[in-house]
Amino acid sequence: MEQKSALKDKNYDLIHAIQMSLENIYRMETYISDAEARGDSELATWFKKIQENNRKAGEQGKQMLMARMQQEGR
Repeated sequence: MEQKSALKDKNYDLIHAIQMSLENIYRMETYISDAEARGDSELATWFKKIQENNRKAGEQGKQMLMARMQQEGR
């Protein structure tokens, strides 16, 4: 069953998605370090790609949120 947002604010899901992307960036640091410590460069490279995707998504989300908040402030 899909969980719905507790808040009905139109930006809540966007903010939450940004938060998850940013948290994943830091989580991947641990996974990258673990993989490198085991000598698994293939896995470390894959985690780095995930980290970069999350970095891009977080940045896009922040830009989208700023634009929306500026529109609302008019």
